[in-house]
Amino acid sequence: MIRLDDKTLKNMTFIDLFAGLGGFRLALESLGAKCVYSNEWDKPAQEVYKANFGEIPEGDITKVDETTIPNHDILCAGFPCQAFSISGKRMGFDDSRGTLFFDVARIVKVKQPKVVFMENVRNFATHDGGNTIKVVENTIRELGYDFNYQVLSAADYNIPQKRERVYMVCFRKDLSVKDFVYPKPMPLHRHVEDFLLPDSDERIKPLYRERNDLKLQDDDGQYTNHTKRIGTIGKGGQGERIYSTKGIAITLSAYGGGFFAKTGGYLVNGRPRRLHPRECARIMGFPDTYQISSSMGQAYKQFGNSVVVDVLQYVAREIGLALRSAGVTK
Repeated sequence: MIRLDDKTLKNMTFIDLFAGLGGFRLALESLGAKCVYSNEWDKPAQEVYKANFGEIPEGDITKVDETTIPNHDILCAGFPCQAFSISGKRMGFDDSRGTLFFDVARIVKVKQPKVVFMENVRNFATHDGGNTIKVVENTIRELGYDFNYQVLSAADYNIPQKRERVYMVCFRKDLSVKDFVYPKPMPLHRHVEDFLLPDSDERIKPLYRERNDLKLQDDDGQYTNHTKRIGTIGKGGQGERIYSTKGIAITLSAYGGGFFAKTGGYLVNGRPRRLHPRECARIMGFPDTYQISSSMGQAYKQFGNSVVVDVLQYVAREIGLALRSAGVTK
């Protein structure tokens, strides 16, 4: 999480849908915005959210009456990528029914926020030959909004993780916002080793694993802006690969098996281990003050499902600047 001097979204309000750990909330609050409503159905995630923000998000968005949600300036949603039915021909609001995106759309229809800010997995942009994102675009346009989307990589914003996501930014058309641009990539000057807990930390000792079938190749010791695979265990499948801490991390995952499941394996002080949940938090942009789940299994799942706070901050800042340029905010 970066420290931004300006409060580009000061006096603006937002809602946090499919809130998870509150990554959107951390990002927008850092820019001065105020959260007026949160929603998350997963109980363990609700508990962590409450520990950090002092409130339990409302559950099961499909049962929420959209008219009861407070008015807001920005709607934030990292909605799940469900299979979209595109059998209809309009490929708009009607065709989004039956998906969780429909719940976003019905809230937008009633509340008409100034901005709709959404995030999803990279493949969302190409799913079903591009028809899925077309349903979203047509739905949003039908509701009276512009539609912008771009795939951004965390590694392009000084977070050393191979994590590419689609960021969708939609301004209400009557606001005539014309100057929005996605944040420009910046040099990466941090690597996995910069996010590790000290070796003296008792929490990481159980993460080290000794294996007779460990195979390592010579590491040239050079830093890289890519993942740097330097070894394997077993058959070298996913979850059995070992990477250098002088590169970037593989994509953190909520699911998947293998010896180094969900984080990948890293050679630290000559021994392989997976990342600790606190290290996962750091590599997702969450500050060390953020309280994580006491269950390691839940923590790995939650960070694998989460958003990169830093990238959201940079995008949200551009949203604020575009609103200011259009005279919507001061």
